[in-house]
Amino acid sequence: MLRRLALVLSCVAAALAQPVAAADLTALEMRWLQGIAPVVGNARQVMGLPLDLVVQPQDAPGSAPLALGFVDGRCKLVLSLRGNPAGERQIDAIDPALRGPALELMAAHELGHCRRYLDGAWHGMPAGFAPAKAPPSLSADLKQAWLDMRSTRREEAYGDLVGLAWTREHHPELYGRLHAWLVQERAADLLPGSHHDTLEWLALAANPAALAAPSMFEAADRAWRLGLKD
Repeated sequence: MLRRLALVLSCVAAALAQPVAAADLTALEMRWLQGIAPVVGNARQVMGLPLDLVVQPQDAPGSAPLALGFVDGRCKLVLSLRGNPAGERQIDAIDPALRGPALELMAAHELGHCRRYLDGAWHGMPAGFAPAKAPPSLSADLKQAWLDMRSTRREEAYGDLVGLAWTREHHPELYGRLHAWLVQERAADLLPGSHHDTLEWLALAANPAALAAPSMFEAADRAWRLGLKD
């Protein structure tokens, strides 16, 4: 635990311009940071990804508790927990037996976005695929919104598959339970075809063998292409 705490604080310190001490962080921030630390450490020390960890110091109501940005060629893993009830609600809703590995899955999902940004592939289609055309009945603005939604859905699916590939590699004994948890999260209040409707891809990864590959990004890419129906 002490090594993990040291990793958490060193990651935060590297992301911010001033030294960071445990006293500067809230209890909720520490819970999230301790949960995602294995993924952050692996990304930076093993994969060599240009990843910074940022803890938003200001209130951020309505923001995603964990998200990814991309600035000047570097991925920014951003925690927005202050003044944001979603941060505590989300972590408390996870079965305590799954909480740490689930937070790792969420962080690995964001690394999937990082990889796509670094590859210059964000919102793009792989070779041999073409994006669907928006329904002709829509106005120009709605057509663009529809296309953006489809693009975001594809990226979310890739991220989910990266998260599951991480789980397969690091928590194989929990794969079935975490896959079921992710399906439940995606199915809640679902609008079919919307930004976070990744259920078709998750069905392809029900068996962890579907994500067998040398790296979690390669594993995700293979399953992701199978789910593309554009």
